[in-house]
This record gives sequence, structure tokens and C-alpha cells, in this order.
Amino acid sequence: MKRDSSKVLVAAALLSASFAAPAEENIAAREAAAKQAAQSFMQELKSELTAAMKRGGPAQSVHVCSEIAPQIAGRLSRENGWRVTRVGTRVRNPMLGMPDAWEQKVLDRFSREAGAGQSFDSMSFSEVIEEPDGRYFRFMKPIGTAPQCLACHGDRESIAAPVKASLQERYPLDRATGYRVGDLRGAVSIKQPLDLELLEQVRDSAQ
Repeated sequence: MKRDSSKVLVAAALLSASFAAPAEENIAAREAAAKQAAQSFMQELKSELTAAMKRGGPAQSVHVCSEIAPQIAGRLSRENGWRVTRVGTRVRNPMLGMPDAWEQKVLDRFSREAGAGQSFDSMSFSEVIEEPDGRYFRFMKPIGTAPQCLACHGDRESIAAPVKASLQERYPLDRATGYRVGDLRGAVSIKQPLDLELLEQVRDSAQ
């Protein structure tokens, strides 16, 4: 018996979609989960920085950014199966904070939006990206420069000597100075593989 090739093709397409759908459905849930992870990262980092400032002032906070922040990002990455990191407009550690082409494009977008009067708190950007090794949901949340950030990120001439010494020791290639209050300093960047389903607890907490 001759088979209807059109029916075979339709059946194959439906079967393929049924396997792809669970991993790639509900971009809104992915965005909500990414926003939550970015917020958790910034809240935990802020708490660590506040405690460090109370213990030993700005020089102590350099330790938090160089060691504690990557630990927080690493833990969130492992818990979710994503890549969670920070990127900067001017980086302290080129091995960790250098934006890729997509991240640089989004940083430029944030700068334009800030120049038009939009607040960093209201900004975020997400997009599904096709890369050579697969499809990804990518998300960024900007980081602005608050007054307390200037102790380590302000004009180099105004940074206290102990802080300069700590920065020189930990970041010999440091370029992340010269910021003013309200400047875009960087962003939390999250990259989710679309072939990896959201963990159930992450999906539920984001709803």
C-alpha cells in the first residue's frame, strides 16, 4: 500500500514538536526565573558588601567582590544549570568580567535607555539566541553606580590608599574606576540552554 507522504511528514513534525516543547516552552517563566536569580545575586552581594564595610571599610569590600561575588554566581549557576555572571563596562578582572558581543550590545542599549531618562531599576533585556552549539535564553539586568560604589570605583585620585593597594594586589589590570553616581557600571548576565528544562522548584518559585 502506498503511504501518504504528506501525512508522514505532518506526523514527524508533530512528534518532533512534542519532544522540543517541554524544554523550550514558556519563555515568560524563563524570564521570571532569570529576574529572580539576578535579584538574589544582587541582594546577597549587597548584604556581603555591607557587612564587609562595617568590619573593615572599603578595603575589606574588595575581598567580597574578588572572592565572594564569584562564589555566589557559581552557586546560582550550579543550582539552576545556567551561567550566571557579572560583566562590566570597564572590567577589573578580564578573565571574569569581559562582556561578549551580545552582552556588549545589551550594555550599549542600557546606556542609551539611561540617557533617555529610564532608571536602571526598571530595565532588563532578554532574547533567544541561536549559537553554533545550540539555542539559549539570555537575560541581563543592569548595575548602576551608587554613592557607596565610588569608594572603589570612583576617580582613582580620590580612592583611599589602602583601597588602592588592595585593588593593585587583586586586580593588576584594573580599569573599573572613574565612574560617577548614576553611571552604568555593568550587568548581571544569565545564559540558559533552551534544551535544558527549568528545574521544577525554579519554575514554581518564579510563577
